[in-house]
Amino acid sequence: MGLATAIVCSLFFGGKLTDPADIVSALRGSGEPYVSAVLDARIDRTVMGVLCGAALAVSGVIIQAITRNPLGDPGLLGVTVGSSAAIVTAASITGSGFGSGSVWIAFAGALVTVVAVYAVGARSASGSIVSLVLTGAVVSAVLSAYVQAMILTNPSVFDSFRFWVIGSLSGRDTEVAVMVAPALIIGLLIALMLSPSLNNLALGEDVATSLGTPVALVRAGGIFSASILAAAATAAVGPIAFVGLVVPHLTRSVVGIDHRWQIPVAVVLGAALLVVADIAGRMIARPEEIMVGIVTALVGAPFLLLAVRKGWATR
Repeated sequence: MGLATAIVCSLFFGGKLTDPADIVSALRGSGEPYVSAVLDARIDRTVMGVLCGAALAVSGVIIQAITRNPLGDPGLLGVTVGSSAAIVTAASITGSGFGSGSVWIAFAGALVTVVAVYAVGARSASGSIVSLVLTGAVVSAVLSAYVQAMILTNPSVFDSFRFWVIGSLSGRDTEVAVMVAPALIIGLLIALMLSPSLNNLALGEDVATSLGTPVALVRAGGIFSASILAAAATAAVGPIAFVGLVVPHLTRSVVGIDHRWQIPVAVVLGAALLVVADIAGRMIARPEEIMVGIVTALVGAPFLLLAVRKGWATR
């Protein structure tokens, strides 16, 4: 019900004041051309909000499950910074802005980074998930330094990158949604298949092994699922902070620790959160708008502090 309400509000409210009756007429195909164009733009960004919010939330649930880290989010494996590094590299080489091709560039950058992190972290002597997390932190730090160096030495890259890096649903049409939809569907299906095994993994590797869970296989599948979900979302709308971190805590507070329920609920809550944040960003600064990446950070930070105080972050 909450997600449905958010979707309806996203169609009726925005940076431009429009009569609800005109929106209804446009939905019936008999509206004025201007209102129909506004409605089309709102439909596009609502679709992207639903898809990317759900993807980031499920990715966060999986990352926190396999790392057993309540502070885990998709950026832990270098997804965000990998996309950023690919974008600034392509822009510095071509000297052009970011068109629709940036989706594939960012997606490829994220996946290459995750593969590099997993290849190095999984080969450590300990073989624990801690090595993987530390490898992700090191690679992220190195790539962040690379991104900063590139944008500081190339003003044209900086001008384009500063808008992409905040994250926004504006200007993303259904063509972008079609591009990333296969990755989102595959990632979500794998996540649902792994959900019973994630419950066993949450009890610890030794207990999971004794219950017959192939720990290494589940962990690899989980990382793959979380990576393509986050990579597709980041490639489509840019880095969106806090959704992958906050929604898992909110989900646990609603349905408990069973991942068979967490993942479907995270789909709904993540989608609703990003759509509502986008609506707020459009309405707060009318007739301009605040990018959704800024709104999620402003909303997510105090909620995470509340989660810590209430004990949700330590369940």
